[in-house]
Amino acid sequence: MADLFAEPRAEEVEGVPSGPLADRLRPRRLEDVVGQEHLTGPEGAIGRMVAAGKLSSIILWGPPGTGKTTIARLLADAVGLRFVAISAVFSGVADLKKVFAEAREYARMGQRTLLFVDEIHRFNRAQQDGFLPYVEDGTVVLIGATTENPSFELNAALLSRAQVLILNRLDSRALGQLLERGEAEMDRALPLTPAALEALIASADGDGRFLLNQVETLFSIDIPAPLDPAGLAALLHRRVAVYDKDREGHYNLISALHKSLRGSDPQAALYYLARMLVAGEEPLYVLRRLVRFASEDVGLADPQALVQCLAAKDAYDFLGSPEGELAIVQACLYLATAPKSNAAYSAQKAAWRSARETGSLMPPKNILNAPTRLMKDIGYGKNYAYDHDADDAFSGDNYWPEDMIAQNFYAPVPRGFEAKIAERLAHWDKLRGERQGVQNDG
Repeated sequence: MADLFAEPRAEEVEGVPSGPLADRLRPRRLEDVVGQEHLTGPEGAIGRMVAAGKLSSIILWGPPGTGKTTIARLLADAVGLRFVAISAVFSGVADLKKVFAEAREYARMGQRTLLFVDEIHRFNRAQQDGFLPYVEDGTVVLIGATTENPSFELNAALLSRAQVLILNRLDSRALGQLLERGEAEMDRALPLTPAALEALIASADGDGRFLLNQVETLFSIDIPAPLDPAGLAALLHRRVAVYDKDREGHYNLISALHKSLRGSDPQAALYYLARMLVAGEEPLYVLRRLVRFASEDVGLADPQALVQCLAAKDAYDFLGSPEGELAIVQACLYLATAPKSNAAYSAQKAAWRSARETGSLMPPKNILNAPTRLMKDIGYGKNYAYDHDADDAFSGDNYWPEDMIAQNFYAPVPRGFEAKIAERLAHWDKLRGERQGVQNDG
C-alpha cells in the first residue's frame, strides 16, 4: 500500500513507467517523507530511534494517506530488521501464529523482525492480547497503524508496551510537495490553472495518496487547455467525507459543534453541523444534542431556545431530508446567537449532590399536607402561609428542613432573560429577610 512519497524515481520498462504513480513515488529514505517532520526529523521520536539504532514497538495513529505504511517499511530498513506486513482486515489467528513462528525461527538465526500491522484496531481484544508475549520477549518489534483513537480501540496492556506516535494530516505545503513530485515524475505540468491547483490540493483533505491518485487520473486524460476550478470539479469525482459514525470522528465533530455553539460562533457551528450531515450523520442524533445544549448552555437566559430546538425536531419529522434540515440549521443558529447560561445545569448538579447527602431530612411540617386527623394533631400544615393571601403574593416563609441551612443552587447570570430573573430573586430575598426577621422578633 502506498502512503507517502519520495523524490522522483522512475522505474521504467522500455521507457514506460511501471506501477501506480503513488507507488513509484514511495520514499526510499525517512527524510523524504513529507508532513511528518515532527517525528522523522533529528529531534523527533523516530529520528532519535534511528540515530540510536534501537527501535521500540510503536503505534502510528493518523488519518489515511499520511505515511504510516511507508514509515514502518523505512524504519525496518534503517535499523536492519526483517519487514513483515499484515492487515488486520484480512488476517486471522492462523496468520498471526504463522508470522510469529517464522519470526522466532529468524530470531534464532540472529535476524529480528519488524511486524507491521495495518488497521490494528480491527483485531479484537483477545487477538490483541496474542501479540503481548512476542513483543515482550523481542520476537517481533510491533509497528501498528490505526486511523482510530488508540485509547478507545487498543488494549491497555498493548498500549503500555508501545509508544503512540501521532501523524499529522498533511497540510497544503506537504501536499504541494507531493504534487510537484508527481509532475516531475511525469515530466510535465498538470493542465490546471493556479486556482484549480489550489482546489485540487484542498480536495485531498490531507490525504497524500488520494491527491496522487487524482494527479495520475488527470495525466491519463487528454486535456487540451488548462482547467479552472469548475472544470476540474466537473471532471473529477467528489471526495467522500471521511466520517465513521460509530468511531472517534463522530465524537470529535459533535464535540466541535457543541463547543462552537457554546462559544457563540454561528459560522463555525454551521460548518461542523454541515460536516456531520453531509457525511451522513443521523439528523435526529444532531437534534438530540441541540436540545440538550438548549438546556445545558442557554437555559433560562433564553427560554425560547428549547422551544426552537423541539420545533426543529418536529419540523424535521414532518419534512424529512433534505427539506427538514433547514429547520436544524435554524435551531443551530438560534443557539449560537442566544445569550449563554449554564446556571440551570450547575443548579441541577448541586441540587442532586445535596439530595444524596441530606435525603432523609423531613420538610418543615407547616408545608406538609394533613389528610388525616392524626397528621393535623402532630402539626402537619399548621401555620402554613398561603402566598396568594399576601398583598404581593409572597409570604417569605421558610421551606427548608429544620436541620438544613437554606442552599443557593441556582445563580442566574446577568445575561438575557436571566438578568430579569436575577432581579426578581434579589427582590424576594430582600422581602424574605425582612419578613422572617419580623417573625423571629415576634
